[in-house]
Amino acid sequence: MTTKKVCVVVGVGPGNGAALGRRFAREGYAVALLARTGETNEALAASIPDARAYRCDVTDADSVTRTFDAIEREMGPAHTLVYNAGSGTWGTVEDIDPAALDGAFRVNALGLLLAAKRVIPGMKAAADGNIVVIGATSSRRGVARTAAFAPAKAAQKSLAESMARHLWPQGIHVCLIIVDGVVDLPRTRAMMKDKPDGFFIAPDELADTAFHLTVQPRSAWSFEVEARPFKEGW
Repeated sequence: MTTKKVCVVVGVGPGNGAALGRRFAREGYAVALLARTGETNEALAASIPDARAYRCDVTDADSVTRTFDAIEREMGPAHTLVYNAGSGTWGTVEDIDPAALDGAFRVNALGLLLAAKRVIPGMKAAADGNIVVIGATSSRRGVARTAAFAPAKAAQKSLAESMARHLWPQGIHVCLIIVDGVVDLPRTRAMMKDKPDGFFIAPDELADTAFHLTVQPRSAWSFEVEARPFKEGW
């Protein structure tokens, strides 16, 4: 059990998830790093003081229950939940298998519901806490090749808004970051070798935005903010 505030980051990969974990750790949080496999989060946890790695399948209610029980037992109640899980399959309505839509919905919306339900009681008891959801522009519109991803992100956005309207009056700041651009990762750089640095979203800078949302004064909370490179067309 730690005396620090606990931040739970769900969906820790080499980009935004890792950056979010590092950012909250720098601000004095003990950080629980959740991923379906241990490929990234275990090495990251070893490099951050007061961090622990947990394997969790957010689409499985039993896995979520076991993981959050362990976090509360080993670290303490969550003060901040950052929900960064958000996978999806690209394809048109003719291309995608129906299972792709179901899978995207389960990761983006069901997983958020399951994780939120585990942290809300403790936040309500403290009348304090944050739930930060990492969303996407696809939640606002469906283009041809987002037939599976866009509906799932739209469901996530609607769920987050419903949560915010319910939980804000109880002192819990629920907010959504619309990520509008390509995240700077080795694989995206390899795919887009001709793109300049300014084309990409830097994970560390996105993590700055997420942290600043959690320290907003209560008289001026934000629900939905956007994060996009300054050269991104919109």
